[in-house]
Amino acid sequence: MAKRAVSQLDVAGKRVLVRVDFNIPIEQGVEAIASYDQRLRATLPTIRYLIDQRCRVILCSHLGRPGGKEVDALRLAPVGDRLATLLGVPVKCLSETIGPGVEESVASMKPGEVALLENLRFHAGEEKNDPEFAHSIAGLADCFVMDAFAVTHRAHASTVGVPGLLPSAMGLLVQREVESLGQALDIKDENKPLAALMGGAKVSDKIMVLENLLGKLDHLIVGGGMSVTFLKAQGYDTGASSIEEDRLDFAKEVLSRATQLGVQVHLPVDVVVADRFAADAAGVKTVLVNQVPPDWLIMDIGETTARLFAESLGQCKTIVWNGPMGAFETPPFDEGTRQVAEAIAKATTNGAVSIVGGGDSAAAITTFELDAQITHISTGGGASLQMLEGKSFNSVELLDNPL
Repeated sequence: MAKRAVSQLDVAGKRVLVRVDFNIPIEQGVEAIASYDQRLRATLPTIRYLIDQRCRVILCSHLGRPGGKEVDALRLAPVGDRLATLLGVPVKCLSETIGPGVEESVASMKPGEVALLENLRFHAGEEKNDPEFAHSIAGLADCFVMDAFAVTHRAHASTVGVPGLLPSAMGLLVQREVESLGQALDIKDENKPLAALMGGAKVSDKIMVLENLLGKLDHLIVGGGMSVTFLKAQGYDTGASSIEEDRLDFAKEVLSRATQLGVQVHLPVDVVVADRFAADAAGVKTVLVNQVPPDWLIMDIGETTARLFAESLGQCKTIVWNGPMGAFETPPFDEGTRQVAEAIAKATTNGAVSIVGGGDSAAAITTFELDAQITHISTGGGASLQMLEGKSFNSVELLDNPL
């Protein structure tokens, strides 16, 4: 059943509780918030829509891991101030999450005004999905909008407790996430060839994604740390690089099944190796995958591999990317990730649909300033992975409730 969108929910003039994800790094100081405000920007369309509907907009979010206690360094007021700048309207930052003071502040709100509750995780009941805490939050509003995709896979009071108590709908951000990721899961012939570019550190993180997507793919492209395990499974000496011994059989199974399904598998043919993991490592060179020196580490895909990966991506109409090709946070081991990111951006410019999972992949796109050239960049790392695994989330399933 299609989930209810905010445009299908009667919100005009009502008090609307919106679960947002404002969990951004503020440990570098308030002045650094502007550098990490992508998640705030992602929620602006939903908030502006509700303002236009003359709603009293009540935002709620968590920040960090305070463990059910009040932590001054994890208060949301600085984030609310940045949101006000982005919105161009005042945001009233409340010093509490629930209680008489909050109820009075919400009751005094005028149509079109915006308030931000204090950090949800200052209360242990949030992560425990405590019914009493859920009722306290829900009691502030007439209806609920879920616009925090990054926590849709969490069974917390604000994600699954509240939507069971109020008429609820997806915000514009969650709607876009569900539709974009769903496009890869329910691929149509006209949107093929479909490529999955998989990277990151571990095969184990992508097992269920590979199992769910493999039968739909035309190209499986594997880089990053997980490619080391695939290379080892093919009999290559991978030096001192970390491999997952308990996933070698799975890697072999994926390669065998891909052949049976007619999926083209692309693995590195050359790699960048270093004598130690450091930006100033004395020994850094590119070698063929059968020439990795003993005691050296595979740090990135090589230039030839990056070119071959780019050529394959350029043939596709739909591209799903999750996981960097190397240790991109540490130059000079960022070049492989840069080249495939640029290849995806080019393919998108030429008409392909590109879907980038959250986490490191999204961070890489931002680092290389390619955001505007990607069809969809997910705001949820774990959530996007689990959705690509074919899992459904109660926080989304509840959004067609008949209340």
